[in-house]
Amino acid sequence: MQIQKSFRDNDAKLFLVSTPIGNLSDMTPRAVETLRSVSAIAAEDTRRALKLCNHFEIRTPLFSYHEHNKHQKTKPILDRLAKGEQVALISDAGMPLISDPGDMLVKSVLAAGHMVVPIPGANAATTALIASGLATQPYLFYGFLKRQKSKKKAELLTLATTPATLVFYESPHRIKETLNLVLEVLGNRQVVVARELTKVFEEFLRGRVQELLEDLQDIKGEVVLLVEGNYATPEIDTWWEGMSLHEHVDHYLAEGMKMSVAVKQVATDLGLTRQDVYKGYHN
Repeated sequence: MQIQKSFRDNDAKLFLVSTPIGNLSDMTPRAVETLRSVSAIAAEDTRRALKLCNHFEIRTPLFSYHEHNKHQKTKPILDRLAKGEQVALISDAGMPLISDPGDMLVKSVLAAGHMVVPIPGANAATTALIASGLATQPYLFYGFLKRQKSKKKAELLTLATTPATLVFYESPHRIKETLNLVLEVLGNRQVVVARELTKVFEEFLRGRVQELLEDLQDIKGEVVLLVEGNYATPEIDTWWEGMSLHEHVDHYLAEGMKMSVAVKQVATDLGLTRQDVYKGYHN
């Protein structure tokens, strides 16, 4: 078991720092202070990170850490931590590791015995969820679906009976295809398309899938797609209604069940104990 005391001073730490998803005013004072205080910042895109740092007058050195170089860049970060330094990880926008690189790094840092400290802030999925009008509890954040149509359809099939609001990230040029698959696989559910969150052109499109498909024009910007969960109450087949308890047991016996198995099944069907079924049958 590993116990972490996050606020012990001067220990080697990897900070996971949330950055704005659009509106720079959403950058928290704690995030700015952290980025100023660490030895280095690992950024998914150093060009975008530099603009952010310049805006908040953060002079900390930057280096790239993304999906394509994570195997090469993880060790240098571990080496820094081994020397007692503190490093921050930021993604292009929002929370690191949420559909962004960093998972392997966090596991490696923890395995090496160092601390991982989250600095919370903006997140597109929860920002869209709370304003969607759909149920906020429970919800399932799925992230990006597969790009290939057949694989995307298979993923949606696995989610068809999930009794929770489904939250996806999607690109604007694939949103129509995805909505068509949602209609085909999940049915004409209530959905919300949220785009350009916290920016000047922030927009929420709410309605049933068919409505959105009829009116949806080409859109731009990052998209969060929210789909109503499956809250249908399954119908219970009570085919035994009208049967006596004796007839109910005999039905299963006629199907080849042993007496003990038939009694157990009848008890399950009726919500009785097996003892009650035995007594009722023999009396």
